[in-house]
Order: sequence, then C-alpha cells, then structure tokens
Amino acid sequence: MTKVLVATVKPFAAAAVNGIREVVEGAGYEMALLEKYANQQDFIDAASDADAVIIRSDKADADVFASAKNMKIIVRAGAGYDNVDLEAASSKDIVVMNTPGQNSNAVAELALGMMVYMARNQFNGSSGSELKGKKLGIHAYGHVGKLVANIAKGFGMKCYAFDPFIKKEDIEKDGVTALDTVEELYSQCQYISLHIPANEKTKASINSKLMSLMPAGATLVNTARKEVICEDSLLKTFAERPDFIYISDIAPDNKEEIAEKYEGRFFFTPKKMGAQTSEANINAGIAAAEQIKAFLEHGDRTFQVNK
Repeated sequence: MTKVLVATVKPFAAAAVNGIREVVEGAGYEMALLEKYANQQDFIDAASDADAVIIRSDKADADVFASAKNMKIIVRAGAGYDNVDLEAASSKDIVVMNTPGQNSNAVAELALGMMVYMARNQFNGSSGSELKGKKLGIHAYGHVGKLVANIAKGFGMKCYAFDPFIKKEDIEKDGVTALDTVEELYSQCQYISLHIPANEKTKASINSKLMSLMPAGATLVNTARKEVICEDSLLKTFAERPDFIYISDIAPDNKEEIAEKYEGRFFFTPKKMGAQTSEANINAGIAAAEQIKAFLEHGDRTFQVNK
C-alpha cells in the first residue's frame, strides 16, 4: 500500500490532520504521522519506507532523501521551500512541491497588523501615526503581495510594487502602481513590505543602499525570510537613521544588539508566525495531500519547484 508520511516538528492543527487523513485514506493510501520528533534521525527513519511525505518547516536534507528508497514526492505545506535540499531530491528523482497561496492571507494580515502596531508606538499610550495616505511599496507581487495591497488599500494607503517577473499591466489592474526598478520602490515608499524568496540572488540583497533610499519615517516589514536582509546593513541603517523602523516575523541573528541599542524601533515575533493561523494550517495541509494524490494518480506536477 502507498504510504504517506506527515512529518512535523510543529504539528498541524487537529482539524488539518483530520483533513489530510480524509484525503489520504480516501485515496486508498496509508497515512503515518510523526509529530514533535526529538531529532533529525527520527525523521530519516520514518521516511525510509514512505512513498510520499508532507512537511512544514522540517528540514528535508540529503540524508532524508538517501534513506527514503520509495519516496516519489515531498510537499512542503507552505510557500517557502528553502528547508528542502532540491538538488538532493532531484538526484533521487523525487518531485518537490510547495503549496503557494494557502498561507497568503495569514501572512498579509500579519504584515498589516505589525504595521499598525508600530505606527501606534506599540500601543504604549503615546501619540502615533496613521497608515492612511502613506505610500506602501510591495517588493514582489505574488500571492501575498497582492493580498497585502488589497488590505492596505482598505486602510487608504497608496500602493506601489516592483516585481520583474509580473507584467506591469497585471499589477496595475489591481489599482497598484508598478515601478520599473527596486530603487524606485524604496525611494518613493515610506513603508516597504518584503515578499521575496530566499535564494542565492536574494540573500542579503536588502542592504544599506536600499534602506538609505527610503523617505523619512521609513518602516521595513519582513514576513519573507530573515536571510534576505543584510544584517550588517541593518545595524548600519539603525545607527545612521533615527527614523528607521524594522519589523519582522522572524528575528535577525543580531537581535540582541538591536534590542540593546534601538528600543522602540523594532518588533520581532517570538517565532516565524506568518502562517500561524488555524485557517492557513488547514488549507496548506489539505492542499499538500491533494497535490500528492493528483501527482500519484495523474502525474500532475503543477506545483513542482525542482524542475
């Protein structure tokens, strides 16, 4: 019998597990559940006889793929997949997929929520500012970026976007101004919301050059990956710009130094929280199961990321 392993250090919600099980067992497959495992070897051992695997932020490395003799597909329930060794998977002819769009609304709401929180001085009772009328630059206009723009317009923000992979007319039909360069985006917008992936081209690409371009009262919002920020540049910008604010749903490695020197000018959630809603949890998990079923039964590779 085809075996589908759900391996999650951070478990899915019970409703998500039930939904995944319904899809998997409804297709006639066996479902195995590995939650809150103690070490990577537990994952390696559990994957050894699995035909398909669903993970969240779990590390699918070369050792996992070397052990998994039967694995045909692994799905990362979520958008980012930098926790999966694509090269190692491809060397074993294993298809890697993500579930784009399933967590998008949760991430977009978090981005705007953090903006409000900081604009109102972390609700400390002092006079803050409003988002209405402010210019918001959206760096990458994918699933999350589109939703950020939609919500921000409800606040009365003026939305701009830069994404070289999306046609300008497709951006502007949403009532968002498409800009030609990333420099234009940063120089025009007081708020910048990051939605770029972490890869060799983007890691540390958000540097002091870009941060220095931002207008007075600059607020940089990162619900993407911490690796896209050049942390030396972040410290430099904090030091040179008393008006600069940085918000992220994952703390940088130099968070202690920032906290020591720049109180009130940053906010970091305790852990990566973009997808931490019950709705996103359920949507991503069930989507992963459906994608496995579609691949195994029909060869559907729509969301393959290791092409």
